[in-house]
Amino acid sequence: MTDFNDMLQTLLLSPENEVVEFKEAKSSFDINELGKYFSALSNEANLRGTDFAWLIFGVTDKTREIVGTSFKNSEQSLNKLKNDMAQHTTGNHMFREIATVCVEGKRVLIFQIPATPHNIVMCWKNIAYGRYGESLKPLDQGKQDEIRNQPPTPDWSAETVPNATLADLDDMALAKARIMFKKVHNKIPSEEIDSWSNAEFLHNSGVMTEGKLTRAALLLLGKPESAVKLRPAVAEITWALNDENKIVIDYEHFTIPFIVTVDNVLAKIRNLTMRELPGGTLFPDTMKQYDDYSIREALHNCIAHQDYRLQQRINFVENPGYLYYANGGDFAPGTVENVLENIGPQRYYRNRCLCRAMYNYNMIDTIGRGIKKMYTLQRERFFPMPDYEIDNVRKEVVVKIYGKTINDNYAKLLKDNHSLSLQECIWLDAVQKHKPITPFAIKHLKANGLIEGRSPNYTISLSVAQITHQLPHYNKVKGLEKERLFQMIGQFVNSSDKGATRAEIMEYVASVLPATKNEEQKSKHLSNILKEMKSKRLIKSNGKHWWPIQAKTTEND
Repeated sequence: MTDFNDMLQTLLLSPENEVVEFKEAKSSFDINELGKYFSALSNEANLRGTDFAWLIFGVTDKTREIVGTSFKNSEQSLNKLKNDMAQHTTGNHMFREIATVCVEGKRVLIFQIPATPHNIVMCWKNIAYGRYGESLKPLDQGKQDEIRNQPPTPDWSAETVPNATLADLDDMALAKARIMFKKVHNKIPSEEIDSWSNAEFLHNSGVMTEGKLTRAALLLLGKPESAVKLRPAVAEITWALNDENKIVIDYEHFTIPFIVTVDNVLAKIRNLTMRELPGGTLFPDTMKQYDDYSIREALHNCIAHQDYRLQQRINFVENPGYLYYANGGDFAPGTVENVLENIGPQRYYRNRCLCRAMYNYNMIDTIGRGIKKMYTLQRERFFPMPDYEIDNVRKEVVVKIYGKTINDNYAKLLKDNHSLSLQECIWLDAVQKHKPITPFAIKHLKANGLIEGRSPNYTISLSVAQITHQLPHYNKVKGLEKERLFQMIGQFVNSSDKGATRAEIMEYVASVLPATKNEEQKSKHLSNILKEMKSKRLIKSNGKHWWPIQAKTTEND
């Protein structure tokens, strides 16, 4: 654990360089400027091969005099700053730590900035920055290429184990590997595969080279007692069962051969049969709490992408309502969004030899569709989307797969609206979990009547969404039908105890007004709608707000 008092003294005495920056920032500092420094220092740390860069508030740049700062003078505001800034950085990266150090009664803030991950350029609001002397400027293309084209790290799983022999392999694991290999490579005659010796089979699987077994071979096929030959790496999966209070009530450790022990691990799950399905409807058919493909895919991904050099075990925890997976290492694609948006295979794998062998044994694919399929299956089951928590600083990737609903409106919306895209479902999932979404996502969901409320307290809308989705082919040039507008506006003004101003109503219905009209014409069109609704005694106005006709205004209004 970093001692930030000692770190501050070290930084104060260190010569000026590109990964340390001092700022007075006595009371305030522009957040956009802070984001640029995050990008620049993170990129510089990567280029110089350091794990971190440092930004210090409350210290003068030239003389290193400690003057103190009152910037974000509470732990709550600092935590909010970290989360808010992460919304605009590549991969939602944030400060590793923001530490407060007191020197002779003066408060100093130390921002610990992680180096941007391998092959990834750190951006702030989609622009990469770098340091050029005392200035911050967009990072030049040469430096960006230097980061993006960094040579891949050596493949740990492809290294051979000097003292390992065929006697270290498990017979049952080898037999299963042959069966799975035939399924993947069905163009090779089964008889030909059967004729291969074990050495030939392992060579053709890619886990044996020049007569020597690779680490990948031992991980997937090795006898339990052969795990010692992989040391100091830890080849272990720990399953645990937690109760409602997250107290462990049972656990078990599993080791190699992973091709066999994965089944033993997954057999521990209490995958209950559900008879009342999400959406509140009883069906004659039933389904399991967790989809078999998803729970297996997530565990196989942990094995395939674990950074075994970190000497950590894979954790698999069964909690009431969700499964928790954690493996060591950074997330090679950078973000889950990169995986979901990618239309081609992933270009880089940490354990290339291991991943190729797992593909040969029908454990994973190498097209990058596994994660997307997990999201799609959860959407089809009307369950919350998987949660990915990627901490490239602490070198950990966490996945949560849910086996129950969180918000009944979300489940019902997915059930009733089959036209929702996967991206819309992901945004709505973030809303039900009270997670932030981008301004673009908010605008899109509100325009389509899928959420309602005001920032940051958005909620999933069933009634308005049902109205708009009843008209999937409505003519946007003509705008939404008058009666539908009456209904939308009526529901909107009824959704708040304070009523709604004309500007708020316009913002709410702007996307469904005739697209051929300009802003002035749309405003006049809305005025006519409101007047007609008033004449029909659907709503009323007190001069400031519009109300449903049954509502009562207060004396103060």
